[in-house]
Amino acid sequence: MTIRIEQSEAVNNAAPAVVVEQKNKVVGEEKEELVLDGGFVVPDKVVSSHGFAAPDINAFGNSFRNYNAENERQKTVENLYREQHTTQTLDFVKKMRAEYGKLNRAEMSIWDCCELLNSVVDDSDPDLDEPQIQHLLQSAEAIRKDYPNEDWLHLTALIHDLGKILLLPQFGGLPQWAVVGDTFPLGCAFDESNVHHKYFAENPDSKNPIYSTKNGVYKEGCGLDSVYMSWGHDDYMYLVAKENKTTLPSAALFIVRYHSFYPLHKHGAYKHLMNKQDEEDIKWLHIFNKYDLYSKSKVHVDVAAVKPYYQSLIAKYFPEKLRW
Repeated sequence: MTIRIEQSEAVNNAAPAVVVEQKNKVVGEEKEELVLDGGFVVPDKVVSSHGFAAPDINAFGNSFRNYNAENERQKTVENLYREQHTTQTLDFVKKMRAEYGKLNRAEMSIWDCCELLNSVVDDSDPDLDEPQIQHLLQSAEAIRKDYPNEDWLHLTALIHDLGKILLLPQFGGLPQWAVVGDTFPLGCAFDESNVHHKYFAENPDSKNPIYSTKNGVYKEGCGLDSVYMSWGHDDYMYLVAKENKTTLPSAALFIVRYHSFYPLHKHGAYKHLMNKQDEEDIKWLHIFNKYDLYSKSKVHVDVAAVKPYYQSLIAKYFPEKLRW
């Protein structure tokens, strides 16, 4: 990943985490810029107007979100989706939301939760097998370079995957298929844009005459907040943030709950369930998604260097301790 920003844009309190070179670029006249190198070889054609560069390949040398590549990682990923698609039903999701919505498993700060993720690796991710705290900081730092004044978006990137603590014993030690992977609505038909759609054939809900229709138990335009999503880290962190009275804007909560909802924000499926607020919030999710997906790298962020900045944002938008 290569990120270029003008010197005047590096405005946040903490120093950029992976600055490795400062040089003069001559184009008619000398101009100073920072060059941030995350370790990817990036073609010029994918450099955005903001400066963030989306690489063509992931840390394993494959295209991003390639679920057909032949390697051991892909076998792990496909097995996870087989379990997820056959086991996640509307009844299952209702039970998990009721149980984990109690938020009675721990009391800790956002940063404490970030550090817990040092031991978590996401088996559904074909693009990276690094500890999750690195993914959080990589995406947050990339956004911070392009959107220096949207501090709520920096913090949203930091917290968006914190729900993966559900994999840890103290939070139930849930299986990976109940924590990670692309998300999808329950109570209506499984759209074919879902990854490994074939495995839904064994899901009991696919045989329900109501759940297998386009709208299912919902009304068109009901709003995604009324829709039951497959259970996992997205919905859990959404509940944690909402119930602990975060002051983050609605777009932040939308990103947290739906950032893994690729059938919607990549393929345009299930749009008939959206309302006007969803249509506004998804604009920010589309911005966020590039950084969530393409900032994944084997080059680690210096946690100590950026910690003070993110702690200041946590204090701004969250209580000191949260119920989990």
